[in-house]
Amino acid sequence: MSIVVVEGLRKVFGQGELAVEALKEASFSVEPGELMALLGPSGSGKSTLLLCISLIQEPTSGRITMNGQKIYDNGWTGVDVRRFRRENIGFIFQAHNLIPFLNARDNIAIAMEINGVHPKAARKRALELLDYLDLLSRATSLPATLSGGEQQRVAIGRALANAPSLIFADEPTASLDTVRGTKVMELLKRIAREQKTAVIAVTHDIRMIEGFDTIYHIVDGRLVIDEAVAKSTTA
Repeated sequence: MSIVVVEGLRKVFGQGELAVEALKEASFSVEPGELMALLGPSGSGKSTLLLCISLIQEPTSGRITMNGQKIYDNGWTGVDVRRFRRENIGFIFQAHNLIPFLNARDNIAIAMEINGVHPKAARKRALELLDYLDLLSRATSLPATLSGGEQQRVAIGRALANAPSLIFADEPTASLDTVRGTKVMELLKRIAREQKTAVIAVTHDIRMIEGFDTIYHIVDGRLVIDEAVAKSTTA
């Protein structure tokens, strides 16, 4: 079963003569463990698409189905979107958005506690995730004492906290140098393969998505698949 199925998704800002169609009839699906990239310059519509399919921004029309459940069908279907998002989706952003007065362990644990997990169990899983991310020795360190790459790995741990089936990564390497950025993207690939988590990454840097399964370019709000990558993955 596909993790995400998007059909004819549109987003229009404004009305009448001032209306701007930021997203035009986007359709695609993402499978478990698939790595999908969205490429495009600023203003192309990639951030709008990410906000819509991550259920943060309401589309204008179309359909979004996640884990077999129809979430949007030319309007919200009545699903508790906030709860569904917390339980099924992980987010990684360019800004790490770590809570400055919580250590690495607790920055991850809090994502589970918000979902009702007992603090003791949340801290235990947080330590397991830090070990998985090679950061266990930094579990009690505050964000200000971590490097940029370490902070981003903590943010990845937080995204994994509730065992989501889908992770959205919005320019996750933009604040990192090439070496650290490459390490972060390699980690996302490892997560996708080992955890069977689908990853959708938005980036402007094509160097960071080597080895991704599917690449889409967004041109003036229209989604265009990279045929070279598509052919190589089906060959």
